[in-house]
Amino acid sequence: MKLFANLSDQELRRLFYIQPQPFNKQTPKNLLSYALGATLYMPATRPNIHQELLSKKHAGVSSLVICLEDAIGDLEVEEAEEKLIHELRTLYQEMQAGFFQQDDLPLLFVRVRSLQQLMKLTQQLTGELHLLTGFVFPKFSPQTGRLFLQELNQLNEQGMRLYGMPIFETKAVIQKETRMSELTELKQLLDEYYNLILNVRIGATDFCGLYGIRRNVETTVYDIGILRDCITDIINIFLRSDRPYVVSGPVWEHFISNERMLKPQLRQTPFRERYGSKGIKWRNELINRQIDGLIQEVLMDIANGITGKTVIHPTHIEIVQSLNVVTYEEYIDAKSIIEGANGQRGVFKSHFSNKMNELKPHYNWAEKILLKSQIYGVLHEQYTYIDLLKQKTYI
Repeated sequence: MKLFANLSDQELRRLFYIQPQPFNKQTPKNLLSYALGATLYMPATRPNIHQELLSKKHAGVSSLVICLEDAIGDLEVEEAEEKLIHELRTLYQEMQAGFFQQDDLPLLFVRVRSLQQLMKLTQQLTGELHLLTGFVFPKFSPQTGRLFLQELNQLNEQGMRLYGMPIFETKAVIQKETRMSELTELKQLLDEYYNLILNVRIGATDFCGLYGIRRNVETTVYDIGILRDCITDIINIFLRSDRPYVVSGPVWEHFISNERMLKPQLRQTPFRERYGSKGIKWRNELINRQIDGLIQEVLMDIANGITGKTVIHPTHIEIVQSLNVVTYEEYIDAKSIIEGANGQRGVFKSHFSNKMNELKPHYNWAEKILLKSQIYGVLHEQYTYIDLLKQKTYI
C-alpha cells in the first residue's frame, strides 16, 4: 500500500521532492499510526466488499473500517456478522489462491459493538484475522475499554498482530463536569496498552447527537463550541510530548448538494497565484462540489495537531490525503531542526529566511513532520496541495 499510487511515475516525480513510501500492517507502529490517511467507513451489510477491494474501486483508500455498529440497524446485526465473516473468508481464500497479496489491500479494521461480538468474531475467524490490521472500539470508556484491550492483548499473545483504535464519543467525555477526569483515566488506560493503540479517534457525530446538534456542509467542528472545547481537551491530554498518540480528525459527513447559504470558505488568492484565471475556475469547481468546507476543516485539523480523518464518501479520500502532504518548506525546516539538535546552538534562521527555528520547542514538531513525510511524501518547492487536487480532477 502506498498513498497516491493512482498517479503515474512521471507525475509522482514531477510533484514530489520525496515520494510516499510503501507501508503495510508490519510497518513499525510509530510510522503506521500516520498511514491511515482518510479512513473510509462502510457498513458490514454492504454486498461484495471483497470484490470492491480486489478491483480497487475506491482509488487512493489506505484504510477501511467495516462497521458493525452505528452504520447498521439493530435488527441487522446477525445478518451483518454473517456477511462480514463470508466476505473475509472469501477474501482470504482468494489470497491463498494467489489472486492478490495482502500488501495490495488497504489497512482493514472492523468496528465492533461489544466485547461479546468481538469474541464471537475472533472465535469464528482463524487465518482470516491476519487480513485485519485491527479493531475499532466505539463508546470507549475506562470500564469497557479495559475489557476490549485485554481481549486484544490476548489475541496478540496468540500470534496475531492487531491494533486497537478507541473512539471517544460518550457523555462522560463531552460533558464538562466529567471530561477531564474521564480523559485522564482514558490516558492512563491507553498508556498501559500503548503498543496496541494505533490511533485515537473522535466521535463528533455522537457528541452532537447528545445535544440535538447537526452541523451543515458549511460548518466545521471548530465552529461548534462544545465540540471545539472537547477536541481541545482531547488534544491537550493525548498529544503531550512525553507520550503522544496520533489523534484522527472527526468524520466529515456531507457530500454534494445543490444549495449554499454561506460565503465559500476557500480564499481566491492561492488559486489565482498558482494558475491565474484557470485557478479561479478550478476554485469555483471545488466550491460547486461543496468541498470547501471539508478543506477548511482538514486545514484546521492539521493546525491543531490532528492527522488523518474519518470519511464516509470516496470523493473525500484524495482531499484529506492531499492536504496532509508535507510541504518542501516544512520538510527542510524539520530536517534542519533535527540535524541541528547537537547542543551547539538553540535557535537559527530558517533556510527560507522567514522564521526562526528554535531547536527545543520545535523538536517534537520536526519529528512528526519527518514521520509524515515518509507516508505522505514531500512536494517540490513550487507545488502545493492545490496541484495534487488538480490531478484528481483532470488526470
